Amino acid sequence: MNRFGTIILLVLVISLMPVPRSVFALDRDIASGPVHIEAERVRYISDPEAYEAEGDVHIIFKGGYLDADRVMFDVASGEAEAEGNVFIKSDGDTVEGSKARFNTITRQGVISQGTVFFKENHLFLRGETIEKRGENDYSLLDADVTSCCGESPDWKITGRKIDVTVDGYGTVRHGAFRVKDIPLIYVPYMVFPAKTTRQTGFLPPRWGFSSDKLGWDIGIPFYWAVSESADLTFYQRYMDKRGFQEGVELRYCLGENSFGTFYTDYLRDGMDITSKQGDGELFRDWKDSRDRWSYYLDHETRFDNGINLRANVKKVSDNWYFKDFESHNYYLEHYNEKGDRPFRRVDFEGDAYLSSLNSTVRLTKDWERFNLTALGQYTDNYRDHSNDKTLQKYPEVSFTAMKQPVADTPFDFEMDSTYAYYYRTTGQRGHYLDVAPVVSLPLNAGRYFRFIPELGVRETRWDAADTTDSRRRRDRRDNRTLYHAGATLTSDIQRIFSVNKWGVDKIRHSIRPEVAYRYLPYISQDDRPNYVRFVDEENRVTYSLINTFTARFQDEDGNKSYRELANLKLSQTYDIREARRNLPPGVDKRRPFGDIDAEIDLTPHPLFSLGGDLTLDAYEGDWKVINGLLNLKDPRGDSLRFEYRYTRDVVEQLNVDFHAKVTDQLDLFFGRAYDEAEKRNLETRYGVLYRKQCWDAEFVLTDSHDDRSFMVIVTLAGLGRLMRVEGGLPGRD
Repeated sequence: MNRFGTIILLVLVISLMPVPRSVFALDRDIASGPVHIEAERVRYISDPEAYEAEGDVHIIFKGGYLDADRVMFDVASGEAEAEGNVFIKSDGDTVEGSKARFNTITRQGVISQGTVFFKENHLFLRGETIEKRGENDYSLLDADVTSCCGESPDWKITGRKIDVTVDGYGTVRHGAFRVKDIPLIYVPYMVFPAKTTRQTGFLPPRWGFSSDKLGWDIGIPFYWAVSESADLTFYQRYMDKRGFQEGVELRYCLGENSFGTFYTDYLRDGMDITSKQGDGELFRDWKDSRDRWSYYLDHETRFDNGINLRANVKKVSDNWYFKDFESHNYYLEHYNEKGDRPFRRVDFEGDAYLSSLNSTVRLTKDWERFNLTALGQYTDNYRDHSNDKTLQKYPEVSFTAMKQPVADTPFDFEMDSTYAYYYRTTGQRGHYLDVAPVVSLPLNAGRYFRFIPELGVRETRWDAADTTDSRRRRDRRDNRTLYHAGATLTSDIQRIFSVNKWGVDKIRHSIRPEVAYRYLPYISQDDRPNYVRFVDEENRVTYSLINTFTARFQDEDGNKSYRELANLKLSQTYDIREARRNLPPGVDKRRPFGDIDAEIDLTPHPLFSLGGDLTLDAYEGDWKVINGLLNLKDPRGDSLRFEYRYTRDVVEQLNVDFHAKVTDQLDLFFGRAYDEAEKRNLETRYGVLYRKQCWDAEFVLTDSHDDRSFMVIVTLAGLGRLMRVEGGLPGRD
C-alpha cells in the first residue's frame, strides 16, 4: 500500500472511532442561568436557536439535570423535548419515563409512562401521563402509588387521577387498594402523606372494639402545624356505647428554653353503669348521662442564673376515668417512664391500677452548693369517694446546702430545711417548719481508712389545726428538737489484674468495707400532728461490704473503653438498743441483728445482665424479699427477659417476655405475668410481627384473668399505620 492509501485508511479508522463526550460539550446562558450540554453528537440549529443532541445526552441546568437518548433543547425558552430513557432530577425530585417535555426555567413539564420517586418516605408514583405543574406539584393520570420496589409490588393504590404536593399530601380519585393486582377496596377519594416535614393533615386512624365498656371504638386524629413553634392535634373519638369524645393537644415552644404540652378531652357519657371497685370501697350507680373530662399540662421554662420553672398538672373528672378507658387513652399513648423527653413526658400509667395523681408546680434556683425549691402540690386519691382527707401542700419550700467545707477549717457542713403549709378539708392541717444542719469532720487514718464523725440537730415546729370534729376543733403550736451523732469508717482497697484475653486489657477489683454508727436519743412525740413524720430513737451500727469488678477493653487501634462487670453489696444492721432492752413477759430472746440485704448487678457481656435485690431474715433463715431480673440478647435481635418478684406475705409473681427473630421477616413475641401466690394467670400475650420491604403486620392476643382481647396493626411504609383494630373476645363463665 502506498503512502496516500495509508493516509486514507487512517482517516477512515479515526472517523469510525467513538468520540469522547467532552468533544461535544458546551455551555450556554439562558434565562435561569448557565446550561451545560454533553452528548455524543450535538447539532446546532440557528432559527430558532436550538441544539439537537443524541447519544447519552446529559444536560445540567440550575437545580438539576436531564438524561435521555435524544433531546431537542430550545435556548430561548429553556424547553427540552426528550425521548428514550428519560431521567430528570430537579430540586431533589426524580422523574423517569419514555419521553418528556420539560422546561429548565419553570421546572414544569409532561412525562409519558413515567415514575416519580420521593426518597424521604420511599414512595413511587407511576402514571401514563405525569404533569409537573410547579416546583412541588405533580398530577398523574391512570396512576398508582406504592412504597414497594419492583415491577409487581405487594400493594399499591391505583387511581384515575392522583395529585401530589411534595412535602405535603397526595389525593387519589376513583381509586382502589390492591394487593398485588387484586383490588380489595374501592376508594372514591383518599388522602396520603408525601411529606418530609411536619404538615397539617389526618393521622392514621384507629379502630377498636370492647364488648363491655366501649363498644365500637373509632379514632381519627387530625394534626395542624400551626406555626414553626406550635402545633395542635385533634383526637376525634367515637364509642358507640358512650358517645363522642373530643380531645385536643397543644404543643408549643416559646423559645429554646421554654416549651410545653397541654391536653384536654371531653365526653358526654351516656352509658348506664353499676359497678364497684376493690372490696366494695367504691360503688357507683350511674343512670343518667354525665360529663367526663380530663386535662394535662406539662410546661418547663429554664431561666438564666439557674432558675427553672416546671408545671406538671393533671386532673380527671372522676375516680372511674382510668378504669373505663384503660384500653386506650392519651396518657397511655404518651407514657414515658423516665419523663425525659420533651412533649412526651407523661410519667404515669393511666390504667385501672392508678391509685392517685400528683399535680405539681415547682420553681427551683440552683447555686454551686445550694438549692432553693418552692413546690405546690395537689393529690387526687382514686381509692376514696372524697378527697377531703388527702393531704395537700400549699406550698412547700425547701432550702438545701450541699456538703461543703466551713471556711478554712477541716469541718464540713450540710443542711436540709423545709417550710410547708399542709392542708386538707377534714383532718389535721397547718404550718410546718423543719431545719436539720449537720457538721462532720473527715479524717484520713493512714492510706487505707477514712473516718468521718458527725453531729446534727433537727428542729421541727408546727402550728396545727384539727378539723375532724368541727364542734371540738383544736389548735396547737409546739416543737420538737432531736439530736443525733454518728460516725462512718470506710476504706477502698483495689488491685488491678492484667488479662489480655477476649478483648479485656485489665480488670480492677475494688473492695469497699464500711461501718456506720448512728445514735438518736428517745424523745416523746405524742403531741405531734399526723402530718409530722415520727422519728424513732436509734442506737445502731450498720456494716456493709461492696465488691466491684471493672474491665478495661482495648481494641487493635489502642482505643480504650470501660464496663462494670459485677457489683455486689452486702449489708446488715446491729441494733444496740434492742440488745440491751428489758424483755417483756412471754419474750425469751432479743433480736438485735437486722435483716441481711444484698444487691447484685452482673453484666459480664453486653448481651447478658443479671440484677436483683434480696432480704434474708437473719433469725428465721427465710427470704423476706427476692427480686431478680435476667436479660438475655443476641446480635440477631432475639431477647429473653425473666423477672421474679417476691415479698413475703404480699406478692409472688413471675414475668416472662420472649422475642424471637425467626427470620429477617418474621418475629414472634410471648409474654406472661403469673401470680404464684394465688396460682392464677394475670396476663398472657402472644404476638406475631411479619415484615416486608414496604409493609408489616402485627397481631397481638392478650389473655388476662378477667378479659381477653386482640389487636391487629397493619402499617404501609411511606403511608404510616393503615389500620389498628382492637377487640374483645367472648369471656369465660
